[in-house]
Amino acid sequence: MNPPLPRTFDPEAVGPLQGCRVLDLSRLVSGGHCGMVLADLGGDVIKVERPDGGDELRGGRIAGVAAFWTVYSRNKRSVSLDLKSKEGRGILLDLLRTADALLENFRPGTLEKLGLGPDVLLNVNPKLVITRISGWGQTGPYSRLPGFGTLAEAVSGFMYRNGFADRPPAPPPTALADMVAGLYAATATIAAILHARNGGAGQTIDVSLFEPLASIMGPDALLDQLGHLPTRGEGTRASSVKGVFQTSDGKWLALSAGAESIVENLFAAIGEPDMLKDPRFRSYQSRLDHRVEINAVIGRWVEVRSSADVLETLRAQGVTIAPVLSMADARRDPHFVAREVYVDVPGRDGEPETIAMHNVVPRMSGTPSGLRRPAPRLGEHNDEVLAELGIPAETMRDLAARGILGTPSVGSVNA
Repeated sequence: MNPPLPRTFDPEAVGPLQGCRVLDLSRLVSGGHCGMVLADLGGDVIKVERPDGGDELRGGRIAGVAAFWTVYSRNKRSVSLDLKSKEGRGILLDLLRTADALLENFRPGTLEKLGLGPDVLLNVNPKLVITRISGWGQTGPYSRLPGFGTLAEAVSGFMYRNGFADRPPAPPPTALADMVAGLYAATATIAAILHARNGGAGQTIDVSLFEPLASIMGPDALLDQLGHLPTRGEGTRASSVKGVFQTSDGKWLALSAGAESIVENLFAAIGEPDMLKDPRFRSYQSRLDHRVEINAVIGRWVEVRSSADVLETLRAQGVTIAPVLSMADARRDPHFVAREVYVDVPGRDGEPETIAMHNVVPRMSGTPSGLRRPAPRLGEHNDEVLAELGIPAETMRDLAARGILGTPSVGSVNA
């Protein structure tokens, strides 16, 4: 049983982006992750959603819970607004005058078809940062094609390298392309807001799903040019000695010796100090070329010892090694618990009593931010946000009656 780390939502938590407002027109994971990062850092992220169902993540239920929505939409407010209507677009433009940034991840051209292209938005608010996430970017021959994370993972070089040499290319176990693009988009948005607040003009940020993922492949383009791109299953060449090994008690350990001194300590610890005299293992390059032989030697030493024995022995010699943890293992690991990596927050109607999710990262001493509010019901903050614009309650009721402003959902947190 995983020990719960109960945390209540703290509406008064302050993050470094307090006072920044972001209108989030995006949906699904890339926009959800970008908005979550900005909201976790203290920004007032207002989800502007379709009244007829909202973000598609609301419908992706596992065991009755919209897991992606619940995590990626924490700390945000929701307004349900029909942007296909003239009045709905008018309200958005009014909100725009109060905002620092607008986030969207429609297929390129969609915003323009709504009459909300960057020229229109920047005319209303010249300081606005417009962050646009799309599968293939706003320009180029693929720009109008639909693009999802799996396609980005395929074309970026990631999937080609991922997996094992004797098996087909493997996709990642998470929505990796979306999350990396979302993080890049959030970083660029913050930088552009700082630029605008320091006297610069607003601007448009063009983030594709495939380019950020290509960037985290590190030096692969150069390695390919040099004729030394690692094969599938080989992993990165940042460490000349690395691998995953199984112990006598059936557990797995990951080892990476990224410095010459660690390689020396490792070979000495496993009783093979003379390996460094062998021409196959003497240099960084030669060890890369003979990693299979090295791992066979390490594997034979590890497989007859328990996980605890291997960890204690190698760590005592300064060898960088760690257990391979499942999520269940991580949630009860004493280091994870001490640093409150995962917390259990109150569930809402239709959800379990508590909901486990990762905590806010990174950690800031002066503006630690925090979990201020749960993922909102569709249109939950209609009245609150529109009242901030000075729109009378009677006008709101009329807009809701005509379907321009959605009626706030009740009874189901993700409805």
